[in-house]
Amino acid sequence: MNLNNLISRLRQFRSLHHWVGIAVVLFMFISSVTGLLLGWKKNVDLLQPPTRKGASTDVAEWITYERVVLSANRALDSVRHEHPGIERIDARPDKGIVKVVYLNYWEVQVDGKTGKALSVAPRHADWIEHIHDGSILSEGFKLFYTNYIGWGLLIMSVTGFWLWYGPRKIRQVKQLPEN
Repeated sequence: MNLNNLISRLRQFRSLHHWVGIAVVLFMFISSVTGLLLGWKKNVDLLQPPTRKGASTDVAEWITYERVVLSANRALDSVRHEHPGIERIDARPDKGIVKVVYLNYWEVQVDGKTGKALSVAPRHADWIEHIHDGSILSEGFKLFYTNYIGWGLLIMSVTGFWLWYGPRKIRQVKQLPEN
């Protein structure tokens, strides 16, 4: 390979790496910080409440979802005084509980057998996840955001490799005897 071509290509890759890095640095910073927090969510109670244990793991003994929701709403009312709507109901038969997760990033853990609220707490990991994947703004932004970061990271990786490898290749070519 021609030395001038190698040097020219290295300059092009350096410029591309520079401008793509500037264009994605903020999004990559947000994604990396939120990703680190999400990696710890099961280990830090502030991020996601620990899963409690209910009275029975036999779902045949459990109360209806209607009663679970009534119990969860009463428990949430005692601390929040609002009903933002339910995002999902997450049954954990192995733990004997049902988690009622609300749209305002709160959860109530209800004993599947007794209907007693075992935990009422915010789920910070959920809004952090929505920031992490861009869905906090909209699903359209999420698609743009994930593609922007994905392509940016791919370009940064390829150009970064060339910025590491190119100078080595140039030194190698310079050491070859001229024909």
